[in-house]
Amino acid sequence: MADIVRLKVTGFKSFVDSVELAIPPGLTGVVGPNGCGKSNVVEALRWAMGETSAKQLRGAGMDDVIFAGATGRPARNFAEVAIGLVDPEGGFPTPWIGQPELEISRKIERGGGSTYRVNGRETRARDVQTLFADLASGARSAAIVSQGQIGAFVVAKPEQRRSILEEAAGVAGLRARRHEATLRLNAAEANLERLEDVLLGFDNQLANLQKQARQANRFRTLSDLIRAAEATAFLARWRMAESARAAAATAARQAEAAVAEAVAQSAAAERLATEATAALPAARKAEAEAAAAQQRLRLELERIDSERRRRADAKAAAQQRLDDVTRDAAREAARAEAAKAALERLNAEASALAKAAAQLADPTALDARVTALAADVAAKTKAANAAADAAAELEAAGRAARQRLDDARSRAAR
Repeated sequence: MADIVRLKVTGFKSFVDSVELAIPPGLTGVVGPNGCGKSNVVEALRWAMGETSAKQLRGAGMDDVIFAGATGRPARNFAEVAIGLVDPEGGFPTPWIGQPELEISRKIERGGGSTYRVNGRETRARDVQTLFADLASGARSAAIVSQGQIGAFVVAKPEQRRSILEEAAGVAGLRARRHEATLRLNAAEANLERLEDVLLGFDNQLANLQKQARQANRFRTLSDLIRAAEATAFLARWRMAESARAAAATAARQAEAAVAEAVAQSAAAERLATEATAALPAARKAEAEAAAAQQRLRLELERIDSERRRRADAKAAAQQRLDDVTRDAAREAARAEAAKAALERLNAEASALAKAAAQLADPTALDARVTALAADVAAKTKAANAAADAAAELEAAGRAARQRLDDARSRAAR
């Protein structure tokens, strides 16, 4: 028979510091005034045995079991309770058969959940609950009697009394295992039902696969025929390729001969290129000289064109002046002819007058008339001489203009 020999509490409710309570064989009591934490000791036992309801521990949430702080004492972030069990005969249930001592601990971190350990090895909460059920104990076991629970036993229903008797007989763990086995069997039945559905689906898939197998056989037959046809086509293409290869070999030999000839031509071209490169400086020098000479010739040509245009303009201007002089000469010649005619007429008149004067009887009147006529003749002679001088000047100007025109034509011809 396993016995609880110690209880270690750290940060659980009012136990802010680590406290270890020894529970020796026999009757052990916890005595103290109200509010000193006697009930917290029992709740620590129930919590370590796997209690999952915060209301059974007088809290709103499971984090309420952690020390919340007090005046001068900060709150803790975790709580831990460890129960020491001893059974010298090693009567612990599986998987702890043969072990003389077990330490079951439960630790909770604020906002992080609980973890269970048995002898320092982490385990499931259900395994801990089943362990205490096999030991006729547990968080909801009748072995832990709270206030008002005796009256509840008296008025309990038959099912509840049966649970109490099973715990007293030590078969509560078997009942828990039976419940778990029942759940597993129900799960197995559900899996079998799903398996039947899966098998039905497999039957449908089998029919489809058989149909696909027939199609695959037909495809394989057609594939064999296609491969045979492809082999025939490949053979024909191979023979064509062989013919093409022979033709290509012939073409390659011809190409090699052409390449050799091209190489020889390339060597000759390289030799010519070398010679051309050697002659290139002299050719460039000759090109530069030719370019300079061309530039000089271009400038000289531009100068000659400019001189030709200038001479053409001078010729046009001289021609214009010659035309003006010719017109002036013609006009003055006409005037000279008119003056000559007038002079001849005057000479004729003078001769007539002289003849008439000789016939006159009065020599004084005749002399006066002759003098007047002589003065008139002298005036007209003077006018005729002026006209003749003007005509001579115009004729000289015309000759000068003709000389300048001839000079301009000769320069233009050069």
